[in-house]
Amino acid sequence: MSTKTLEKPDVDVDADTGNDDDAPKFFHYVRKNKIAESAVMGNYVVALCGETFPVTKSAKPGSPVCPECKKIYDRMKK
Repeated sequence: MSTKTLEKPDVDVDADTGNDDDAPKFFHYVRKNKIAESAVMGNYVVALCGETFPVTKSAKPGSPVCPECKKIYDRMKK
């Protein structure tokens, strides 16, 4: 019986490939008082557009915003 050593491919696991599946496509508008609760407890929040999800990341200035949420929010401000 013989044994073989399989070589591990040379891959940099810290390299940013740009395919971050965890990154949201858009950030949504949700009630401010629900954000911290969701982040800590893992509860789902409901965005203005109706999408439900747990808060896992915070939006940074310039982040893409859900067009439907933005449209609803702009109507609410008037």
